Amino acid sequence: MTPARPVPTPPPDLAMDRAVDLDPLLKRLHLANTRRVWRDVLARAEQEEWSYASLLTTLVAEEIAQRQQTRLARLSRRAGFPFLKTIDDFDFTYQSTVRLALLGSALSPDFVTDGRALVLVGKPGRGKTHLAIAIAYRAIQHGFTARFVTAAELIDDLSAAFRAGRLAETLTVYTHPDVLIVDEVGYLTYGTDAANMLFHVVNDRHRHRRAMLFTTNKPLAQWGRVLHDEDLAQAIVDRILERGRLLTLDGPSHRTKHLGLDDPTAPLPSPQVAKLSGIHTPDFPEPTPASAARIGFVWSRLVLGAGISPA
Repeated sequence: MTPARPVPTPPPDLAMDRAVDLDPLLKRLHLANTRRVWRDVLARAEQEEWSYASLLTTLVAEEIAQRQQTRLARLSRRAGFPFLKTIDDFDFTYQSTVRLALLGSALSPDFVTDGRALVLVGKPGRGKTHLAIAIAYRAIQHGFTARFVTAAELIDDLSAAFRAGRLAETLTVYTHPDVLIVDEVGYLTYGTDAANMLFHVVNDRHRHRRAMLFTTNKPLAQWGRVLHDEDLAQAIVDRILERGRLLTLDGPSHRTKHLGLDDPTAPLPSPQVAKLSGIHTPDFPEPTPASAARIGFVWSRLVLGAGISPA
């Protein structure tokens, strides 16, 4: 049996010796954050008389936290989110059909490991993309990878790859991430091969139990018309919903709710003409064709009467 290697005894007061340069050692260990903060942490430890264990624990915890933040930022950029939103940012006040409790399973690691799917349906501005990104970001926090793409971008990319003979290679971009968001299904007009391209992605992810998120403004029954193939669209929806569910978002648009356009209780616009500063009638009314003719007649008489040659 090989004897345990003895722990070397450091020189007296090495931990508190400010002349010691730990940077080369920390660099060799790839402890970038510890290299940045160890002097400040050491000064605080001296001032507050920390134990060696407390000092070491703090340095290690700082390193882990920094690496976690760096990882989240890197994976979020790689996911291609158009913006970053969390579930805490979402305002459920105006939703009558969706509550945070309904999203609990989608925010857990099981959503990814079980290969579940979620379709968010609603008119524009209801927060569908916000919720999809928030769920995918939570998956990243759990240690998974994610990818965001609009339906139009996905279909165009795969169609071009098919024509170039590299469909299998391009498919991996959309089939390998742990979570895939396909945004805005039905918003734009797609080519005739749209259903075929989307089916490749959905079928592969369904077979390998990889999570999917879709946002759409169209009922699922209309996806066949949107994708130009009723049979393939039905096969796509069937695979999505086998381990997935449908959530409908209602309420006013988040972008225009301040206008009250979607509020059924908002008062109707007044039929009366708006007045400013208490003036009942405008001082200079807009000319009508009849009044414009009269003004022209009066002006011509004034000009001729004054002996002025018209321009």
